[in-house]
Amino acid sequence: MKNILPTFEYELEILRGGEIVIAGVDEVGRGALAGPIVAAAVVFDPKEWVDNALQLTTYPILDSKILAEKQRIKMDKIIRKQAMDLAIGQVDVDEIDKHGIGAANILAFKRALDGLTNCDFALIDGRRFRGFEYGYRCLIKGDSKSISIAAASIIAKVFRDSLMAKLHKEFEIYNFAKNFGYGTKYHIETIKKHGPSPHHRKSFLKKIYSETQSKKIPLS
Repeated sequence: MKNILPTFEYELEILRGGEIVIAGVDEVGRGALAGPIVAAAVVFDPKEWVDNALQLTTYPILDSKILAEKQRIKMDKIIRKQAMDLAIGQVDVDEIDKHGIGAANILAFKRALDGLTNCDFALIDGRRFRGFEYGYRCLIKGDSKSISIAAASIIAKVFRDSLMAKLHKEFEIYNFAKNFGYGTKYHIETIKKHGPSPHHRKSFLKKIYSETQSKKIPLS
């Protein structure tokens, strides 16, 4: 089945209500067992929205999950050149354990948006949530509908993958360079056998820990 390209349809719809700065926002790492949750916010020039010029690049901007690694890296460079503004928001494992993943997710969005020069409205991938100071609209599967959100998904993914590759050099046993902190069979078995690293989310390991309590694996 052929992929349907994201467009600027939603950005243009919001823009008709006034001249405002609109950012696309997405996160990566929400379901991982280790590493931070990372959000990106991307703003494009409204002239690009009308021309849809960004869809004419060698690699069209798509949801990062359906792009190969080389395509994501290529698009990351293109987006960084063509975007008017972009920023990253990061929430580390200690904050995730303290606040919970839902609150950490919103905090990552906020930090990304706070990093922009200006933002009046955010298009965010996902379902509606509460307690957010920015005007926003959530789009379910927004990374497949909005170019701004799709671009944010690529920026966030490439940034976080790079972070996990660096952690891999410090803790090779967990194979972070391949699983990026997610719960693969190998990753889970390694945690059971050797215990977690300082970069693992303790609140996400309760089930694994309960299964291995007899081994008295410390969670810190």
